[in-house]
Amino acid sequence: MPTAFDSHQLGGKRLANRIAMAPMTRSRAYGPGASPTPLTAEYYAQRAGAGLIVTEGTQPSPVGQGYPDTPGLHTAGQIAAWRTVTDAVHQADGVIYAQLLHTGRIGHPSLLPAGLHPVAPSAVAARGQVFTHDGPQDFVTPKQLTGPEIGRTIDDYVAAARNAMAAGFDGVELHGGNGYLIHQFLAPNTNRRTDSWGGSAQRRVSFAVELATAVADAIGAENLGFRISPGVPNNDITEDDAEATYGALVERLAPLGLSYLHLMEGPDRDLTIRLRKQWPSTFILNPHTPAERTGPDALGLISDGTADLIAFGALFLANPDLPTRLAAEGPYNRPDQATFYGGDHRGYTDYPTLADH
Repeated sequence: MPTAFDSHQLGGKRLANRIAMAPMTRSRAYGPGASPTPLTAEYYAQRAGAGLIVTEGTQPSPVGQGYPDTPGLHTAGQIAAWRTVTDAVHQADGVIYAQLLHTGRIGHPSLLPAGLHPVAPSAVAARGQVFTHDGPQDFVTPKQLTGPEIGRTIDDYVAAARNAMAAGFDGVELHGGNGYLIHQFLAPNTNRRTDSWGGSAQRRVSFAVELATAVADAIGAENLGFRISPGVPNNDITEDDAEATYGALVERLAPLGLSYLHLMEGPDRDLTIRLRKQWPSTFILNPHTPAERTGPDALGLISDGTADLIAFGALFLANPDLPTRLAAEGPYNRPDQATFYGGDHRGYTDYPTLADH
């Protein structure tokens, strides 16, 4: 069986290893018009030793923004700024995919241009609060998307995916988990529609499938990955029928020939294994590690065949040269949540370097 340090063919790219850097919200897009800065290029280039980097969530349209200072891929300025990032990663021999993230109902009008309001499959507010520039605010009741608006939302994703390829990315990942827009269509507590976009599991997966199909047609299926988080309750999601929903979703995505499926695991390892067997191409796993972060022990999930790649999050923040440290079995810097996550979303600027902390 392969090890984490063996190469892997991903679409048209040969990955140096099977260690992925998971997408993590940064809230540091301080450039003009919500664009990345030179620090962003430095941050990702430092981590180019990963077999695959998946960027922070990047909104495909202005209304898709749900947090302060997150980047977009819907303007010429953003494309140009991201080009400096991809150039830096490629100069370091890395492979980088842009994650497209529309937050849907997770957000607040104060984070959006004047006149825009958060949207969702149904007008159901999430419980909880979001951090804004004015402090924590309750989630609002989103505007239910009409049929034509759903079509325009798909068009926004397609345009953003084309922009990502124009910016030099090696591919695009659609974020279909963590309680954001695509996940809101999948989950019965957030999708209460009675039209062709809601109801049964087969109808609730329609948005995700049509979106993936449209983006694959635009940029090539070999350049498109899809992320899911079955049974993960983030952002007030409830999925009592996760097996039926994700079985139906994977069944319909599998024939598209996508680059990979990226699964953020919930507590059901049996479901993970079933979806792994159902998926025909690269399977990336961000394993369920309750009360701790994904650590070196997770690499065994590659050698035992559970996954093709393992995605690391916080450990990559504290250890930019993580693949080298994993190969040497340490030492590892300890992630500091306050420093690296910027939990209040104020946008910390202390990017980790290769020096120990």
